[in-house]
Amino acid sequence: MVINRIESPLFPDSLEEVVYQPRAFTCVDDGQIYLEADEESYRAALDAIMGVDPTNGCLFYFNPRTATSRWMHKRPSEFRETIGNHVFMK
Repeated sequence: MVINRIESPLFPDSLEEVVYQPRAFTCVDDGQIYLEADEESYRAALDAIMGVDPTNGCLFYFNPRTATSRWMHKRPSEFRETIGNHVFMK
């Protein structure tokens, strides 16, 4: 999804700018980004670099069980993909 945002004209053009955009990712906001990556994280990053996109081009995501922003629930979307506990949207 980060790569989708880099490629979208709606978002900044660099990895760092996308990841650290204010309130863009809860893992940045709550500090999880600084945890040591596990093997699954490395595989996911490599897949993304190789062009694998399980979100099919989505730009937004949220966990409906924990999300506090009503904005995501009300956002119109022509596409939604569910992966684990997260909903991804174009």
